[in-house]
Amino acid sequence: MRETYYAGAYWGRRQESAEKCAQRAEIFFRLLAECHPSYAHWYEKTNSTKRGSPLEFEPTRETFVSFFGKKKYQNGLDGFSFGAWTGHEEEDQGGAVTIFCGSHDEGSSNHVLLYFPVEEPGRERMLTASVVAGVMRAMALAWEPNWGVIVSGDLRDALSEQGSAGTFMGWVTYFSRQRGEVPALPEPVCVEPVEQKGTLVLLSPERISGRNPEHLALGRRVQQLLDEQGLLRRVVERCITPTA
Repeated sequence: MRETYYAGAYWGRRQESAEKCAQRAEIFFRLLAECHPSYAHWYEKTNSTKRGSPLEFEPTRETFVSFFGKKKYQNGLDGFSFGAWTGHEEEDQGGAVTIFCGSHDEGSSNHVLLYFPVEEPGRERMLTASVVAGVMRAMALAWEPNWGVIVSGDLRDALSEQGSAGTFMGWVTYFSRQRGEVPALPEPVCVEPVEQKGTLVLLSPERISGRNPEHLALGRRVQQLLDEQGLLRRVVERCITPTA
């Protein structure tokens, strides 16, 4: 089986209105569209939609305000959840996004997840250093998370026993400024600021695989260095990372 890759950004309790979440969602989808042409069109993900007739939508603030006003996208007393996909005939060729935002519940993990293609040619086109770095930047700028990661399931499982958000490295990892300062790291690791919000760490321009011993050794080395700096800690206690 092929390795499956996903991007995730996570933050703790943050109560936000439908209007504020809609503003963030608009920014996120606009920035995603700049990462790759496959992210130019989006469709509402719903169990009742037939495969042949997806519900396309314009990812604008007004659209998301409308979505978040519907009971099916509201999460209890506060918070909103929403899913979208790129509408490709073969789902493994495009991508899908799930959003959970606006919640102030104790122990809540607000998050946004993006799933990358599993099969070719979408996998080869989209799992590149430039695309994944752009996706992580889009998540950071739009949602202002505490921590974010782009990782394969194999790499996550090799580096973390529980997979708790905030506690392990990925191919790409994001740290907010509040989390701490990222130290100098060994080559081929690339460290870049994300405006004034945080720092992006790219382990290598080469796709990092959890099945490659050299990649695992690099991931463990960098993870240890950042753990010693106190950067790798849970985003929310007793909360497991949603995965692909």
